[in-house]
Amino acid sequence: MSKQRLAALFASGYKQLNDPYYQGFAAQVAFYLLLSVIPTIILLSQILGVFSISIEILKTWIAGYVTGEAAEMILGLFDYVPSGAASAAFVVVALWSASRAQFAMLRITNYTFSAGSTTGMGYLRERIRAVITMVITLFTVTFALVVLVYGQAILAVLLSTILKNAQILEYINEFWNVIRWPSATAMYFLMVSFNYYVLPTKRVRFRTILPGSIVASAGMLIMTGLFSLYLESIANYDIIYGSLASIVALLFWLYLIGWVLGLGIIFNKAWADTKMNF
Repeated sequence: MSKQRLAALFASGYKQLNDPYYQGFAAQVAFYLLLSVIPTIILLSQILGVFSISIEILKTWIAGYVTGEAAEMILGLFDYVPSGAASAAFVVVALWSASRAQFAMLRITNYTFSAGSTTGMGYLRERIRAVITMVITLFTVTFALVVLVYGQAILAVLLSTILKNAQILEYINEFWNVIRWPSATAMYFLMVSFNYYVLPTKRVRFRTILPGSIVASAGMLIMTGLFSLYLESIANYDIIYGSLASIVALLFWLYLIGWVLGLGIIFNKAWADTKMNF
């Protein structure tokens, strides 16, 4: 990338951030993420139950990326997941609640890619699109977890049938230990990319959203790691907020995640704009 395009890229992003619409978008996303997190966990627990997978695997996945007090804060949410709630009405209400974060991101995405001219096709239509996006996101996460749990067994059956070699299982175990978590990370990246791809009302090419997907995926992991260090070494929310400390800390983390997701969208728009001129 040339220095001229890099300068134009930052100038375009800075210009967008000066728009008053973006001043509160991270807080908006954080608020709706907070409202969405419990319904999302409930729905995931119901879907994973179909595959006889415990919600514990999701805890393990989160613990692999989040450490220290941040991990305890997030994993504590799983203690409040009710069981046995599988009625159609419950699923619809939970999906509607869980899709609030997608709806907020959808409006920001449309506003960014339309250069501020629109936030979508109307509340009801975009709300339904947000629900559909949430459904696909849930199945993407479920697929990633199914791969984590059953991938080794599936790989063993396929390769042992093809290669007819008893020693192949030993090699499969070693190979799976190497690719297991990188595969989960790749699924996580694809989930972010999928959301960036389907959120705009006006369809964009998949390659158009890849730069922002990379920035957002890496940024979320880095921000989560830094937030974990911040909680362990600097922050002490108990002094000011008392029993609300965990909620405040979680909301602050979601606020940072909201900024990263929003910056990924802005980066995609700036990348597309500067690509036409350089």
